[in-house]
Amino acid sequence: MQIRTRKFIGTVLMIILVLSWALFFMAVAQGRVAQAGAIVQFVYYVVAGVGWVIPAGLIIKWMSRPD
Repeated sequence: MQIRTRKFIGTVLMIILVLSWALFFMAVAQGRVAQAGAIVQFVYYVVAGVGWVIPAGLIIKWMSRPD
């Protein structure tokens, strides 16, 4: 697969990842985290805010592989 094709697929995957990640964690935050204590909320939002970086990094690594 050419790098140009991988970059296009990777870009689409990144958009899907970020949108689905944000929607999922917003839904969970509305239901369960809103009633939790401050420390639980802090940990949840740190994980939810930074957790998408690992799968995004794997997608970027795949996108930048040489032909």
